[in-house]
Amino acid sequence: KYFRSWAQDLGLPWNEFLALGREHPEDDRETFCMTILALRLSAYSNGVARLHGQVSREMWMGLWPGLPVSEIPIGHITNGVHPRTWVSSNMVDLLDRYFGLHFDEQPTDLSVWDRMDRISDEELWRTHERRRERLVAFARDRIRRQLKRNGATESRIQQAEDALSPYTFTIAFARRFATYKRANLLLRDPERLLRLLRDSEHPIQLIFAGKAHPHDMPGKDIIREIVHFAEKYDVVSKIVFLEDYDMTMAKYMTSGSDLWLNTPRRPLEASGTSGMKAAMNGVLNCSVLDGWWDEAYAPELGWAIGQGEQYEDTNLQDEIESKALYDLLEREIVPLFYQRGRDGLPREWIKRMKSCMRTIGQSMSSHRMLIDYSQKFYFPALKNYKRLVKDGFAESKDLAAYLAKLRGAWSQVGVLSIESNAKPIMQRGDSLTVTACINLGSLAPEEVRVELYHGSVSNQGDLENARRTEMHPVAQQGDCYKFQVRIDCADTGRQGHTVRILPNHPALVHPYVPGLIKWA
Repeated sequence: KYFRSWAQDLGLPWNEFLALGREHPEDDRETFCMTILALRLSAYSNGVARLHGQVSREMWMGLWPGLPVSEIPIGHITNGVHPRTWVSSNMVDLLDRYFGLHFDEQPTDLSVWDRMDRISDEELWRTHERRRERLVAFARDRIRRQLKRNGATESRIQQAEDALSPYTFTIAFARRFATYKRANLLLRDPERLLRLLRDSEHPIQLIFAGKAHPHDMPGKDIIREIVHFAEKYDVVSKIVFLEDYDMTMAKYMTSGSDLWLNTPRRPLEASGTSGMKAAMNGVLNCSVLDGWWDEAYAPELGWAIGQGEQYEDTNLQDEIESKALYDLLEREIVPLFYQRGRDGLPREWIKRMKSCMRTIGQSMSSHRMLIDYSQKFYFPALKNYKRLVKDGFAESKDLAAYLAKLRGAWSQVGVLSIESNAKPIMQRGDSLTVTACINLGSLAPEEVRVELYHGSVSNQGDLENARRTEMHPVAQQGDCYKFQVRIDCADTGRQGHTVRILPNHPALVHPYVPGLIKWA
């Protein structure tokens, strides 16, 4: 329905086009997959966070059979957010005064965030408290409108005036209500949560917001669970759910809360960006080590729930991580927030706010993200394009002819033998010379890349943290091309090596052509 015209325009038989979207091209029963089509036809591929890149390499390694997971050509560029869109107007005014015109006029100079320490604790905290007051006023107005829309009594609507407090430690959870995000994790032990909510000296309050997909009934059930919990335990003034989550609401919540809560099941969160928005407003994060927080977390920036563990038993995971979250709140987070000096300022909390804004403002800015994409992908891709279209697509045609020749000859290519001067025990600084006899069939030596693959040997006999060193042709004897390389022994422990053969053409972005790798 959608692609037949594409196949016709490209001059491809329909089955050949469908094969581009299959992990096993020859299997006509395999379902066509858009992701596989994109991976096969893209010169560059990436995840949107470091952990997401790692997970993606493991997910799609089948497209490159024989290639180690660490070399699967899927990188990562972590998402970012636009500071002047998401930092509140009050905070932007403060930053402009201390950062200067540089902050607005040269947004790609991320070093401007190093000026956070110039801002006085008093001004930063006063600005943050103003944002919390505005969040509470906004939330009360939204609650009133929700209650009217849902036909609540006048007395119930009046109660909205008492919802939340502008002076209470405020935890926010706002995002898509997919079940893996576990918005209800904090409700798992009602007794511990109620004790935190009702503490007369160090109380907390929770604001939830978000939407479930119209057909995601379990996601909708989580929303109902939150609302019913507040009603059942008579804490409707301390736990609120705001409907119709949108950018306006998101701006109030990411700038006015004190703690941004994120509880996904690792490693199901690709990146997430709401926590970045909150962090640039001085709102500290408390999150499972997943998505962007897996690489951004540091003790001075917020809190980690767990240490990056992954579980097969989801009930056990919920039990362990909910307890870890309660422990953090009871023992560290809430006491730190309410730890005040004689001037009434939570100096240690403010210190973390400044560290958080400085670090996340630099590392998770959309300007950093665009610089990364430009340098790693866009500029190299433009350079490749100009080269490939030059002289009537001469290099493109040459590459196509090379790949056709390579696939036709690949079955004949192989490593016939390996020789080396290795001894049972070698010393650091010794030289190791390896010679491999390679059958190239109808290919020339310059049409392949022969590599020595060497590294430490694990207890299972696998090479770990392996390095690749190119081997060069030194002689030919009949069908045997001898490739050789010399390396210095630098590492201690049990070491090993092998030889592999890859495609080699100047127009290839990388030598990892699916299905074209031979190991000794």
